[in-house]
Amino acid sequence: MSFLLLLPVLVPVLAGLVLLLVPATDKKLPRTALTIAVLVITVGLLIPVMLQESLTLTLFTLSDSLPVFLHADTLGKIFACVMAFVWAVAGLYSFHYMAHEGKEQRYYALYLISLGILMGLCFSGSIITFYMFFEAMTLLTMPMVMHSGKKEAVAAGLKYLIYSVLGASLVLLGVFVLSPCVDSFSFTAGGVLNAEKIAGKEGFVLTFALLMLVGFGAKAGLFPLHGWLPTAHPAAPSPASAVLSGVITKAGVLGVMRLLFCYLGVDFLRGTWVQTAFMSLALLTVFTGSLLALRENHLKRRLAWSSVSQVSYILFGLSTLTPQGFIGALLHVICHSLVKDTLFMSAGAIILKTEKTDVRDLEGIGRQMPVTMGCFTVASLGLIGIPPCMGFISKWYLAQGSLNAGGVPEFLTWLGPVVLLVSALLTAGYLMPIISNGFFKGEHVEKNDVPYCMLVPLMILAVLSVLLGAFPGMLTELFTQLSAALML
Repeated sequence: MSFLLLLPVLVPVLAGLVLLLVPATDKKLPRTALTIAVLVITVGLLIPVMLQESLTLTLFTLSDSLPVFLHADTLGKIFACVMAFVWAVAGLYSFHYMAHEGKEQRYYALYLISLGILMGLCFSGSIITFYMFFEAMTLLTMPMVMHSGKKEAVAAGLKYLIYSVLGASLVLLGVFVLSPCVDSFSFTAGGVLNAEKIAGKEGFVLTFALLMLVGFGAKAGLFPLHGWLPTAHPAAPSPASAVLSGVITKAGVLGVMRLLFCYLGVDFLRGTWVQTAFMSLALLTVFTGSLLALRENHLKRRLAWSSVSQVSYILFGLSTLTPQGFIGALLHVICHSLVKDTLFMSAGAIILKTEKTDVRDLEGIGRQMPVTMGCFTVASLGLIGIPPCMGFISKWYLAQGSLNAGGVPEFLTWLGPVVLLVSALLTAGYLMPIISNGFFKGEHVEKNDVPYCMLVPLMILAVLSVLLGAFPGMLTELFTQLSAALML
């Protein structure tokens, strides 16, 4: 049954290669049908993997001690489900949008290959395997940022590449330097550091531990390697912006989680200066991202700064090294993936229909595009944290995790909830005016929304974010069990 692990990786990669290698034609139906089929099939292929308690498949070996292999554990399954589902929904939204962007065959080829690489990332069984898929993901998603070929898009893509490679290089440096201190490179609950080997070298190990956290954090938009996000999003097509924020940033989050709970180990990091530094960086990013979003008038750039802030909510929850923070972080992974994709896709619909990118020009847009702005409103309420949207329950757990954090300066434990509250107010400040001006200001205009092929994906994500927020019991129970297994 282990071959089941390979199918979600191999099927979209092979389909993408077919699209990439077959000469482009003017006929849209074959490539559209193939893309839809592969997106749906990939999600379906995850079902038998979910039903198996544990699967392991060795792909090849670099040496006797360095196998490159896939392993399906609970954490990987959660991220695979979230990433594949959101990737598929955003893909369905993109067909009408990308028809106006052009170069569709290349875009969908890279889109499908990237999905396969993401599945490999989720099911990576070792940090070496994870690193290989992590770098491949960067190289394949960079052309999506540069899709238009315009000067600013190329510059944004190169900036994305530089930041990503810099972050990944910090991770690789840490892997090399710490290799004598670990029992294996495989992800193992509780970590793989050997206490005898690191005796007397704790400060040295902690230094490289922080560098690795910052390295993975670059993909998640953690300060100081966050600058690529507000540059890449405005330049990329809106469907690409949606998955960059909703999915690609979560690859960085998954890297941080693997590092904390399956490589370095919670016991080694708890109460150290690294935990304090990581918490501080996360809180700084939460606050500055929200503040800069409030000052930004470009719609997609405002949402990009929002992503910088909101993804660091997740990193902050992880930095508390508490079960509550862990649960809140995973809840916010799902919440942010759903609502931020909805916001970026709504922004794309507005730009496609009106060609307006400045939030000050959107008066009356709610009456012109009621369904799009209705979904934008629901997603905004979720991002702010208004019950029963999912953002409320995730932020509740994050605050509890901060208050229960031990081994860090006391002021950080109460500063966390304060920063989260201030950030929520700032989030309301940069999202609610768009909604109020859209529905209650401007001239009366006829309804002229985008087609249902774009609206339905928006509605699916918006409704799901509310339902999971109203009924979070199954998720919180699963995440509680997972936190107990990882925090040995």
